[in-house]
Amino acid sequence: MPEPTRIHVPIGSGRIALLRHGSGAPLLVLHAAGGAGEWNEYLELLSAAVDVIAPDHPGFGHSDDLPEVTDTAGIARLYLELLDRLGIGPVDVAGASFGGWVAAQLASLAPERVRRLVLMAPAGLHLPEHPPADLAGLGPEGVVRALYLDPRRAEEVLAAPRSAPALARAARDAAAAARFARALPDAPPLHDPELPGRLTRISAPTLVLLAEQDEIIPREHGQAYASAIPGARTDTVAGCGHALYFEQPRAVADRVLRWVGATR
Repeated sequence: MPEPTRIHVPIGSGRIALLRHGSGAPLLVLHAAGGAGEWNEYLELLSAAVDVIAPDHPGFGHSDDLPEVTDTAGIARLYLELLDRLGIGPVDVAGASFGGWVAAQLASLAPERVRRLVLMAPAGLHLPEHPPADLAGLGPEGVVRALYLDPRRAEEVLAAPRSAPALARAARDAAAAARFARALPDAPPLHDPELPGRLTRISAPTLVLLAEQDEIIPREHGQAYASAIPGARTDTVAGCGHALYFEQPRAVADRVLRWVGATR
């Protein structure tokens, strides 16, 4: 697998790290709470047709903490500045889970900057009858098992050897995810009470991808996003749990590329 270019962009009080690879129209790819800074099969498939720009969120992967960024709306504003520094105008955006929450914030705060939008099992809404999983209660191994529909895939992930630096990055990612998940002390975790009112501002054609079975963020959350965003469509990716692009990378990449009008 070809190596992408890792770039460190000075911004705010530190630097944002990003991986960039491919050619064609730019696609801003926003990662979930895990896997920051890692080039994977999904990104490689995308890069065959588009210019993949995959930043690590503040505090994740190889990016600095940027303590002045306190919530997902702040991350979205940071990425608008990042796009300015990279000289990129209107851009396609694809975000998964936590990254889907950030993508929705970006598209609602600056609708004119997003050409087309893909949200995959997005976090960010509060549905009392369909709460997200209690990740702390599941524990690390339980979270991995809940991420995948196929238990064999989960066991493969759990059995794979991990280096000390990789374990340290995973622990840092988990701490950053917890920081942003509870950024608003009076709100439930993984929720921004102001977001639902902003979703109607999104003007980009929007596709919401749902997992066949999601044990982390119930499918109803993605359906609620689609109901709130004008003209949004939904599609279900068969054979996967919440970790859509890890469990079914080709099916997810194909849907993203079709939506943004690119082909491999």
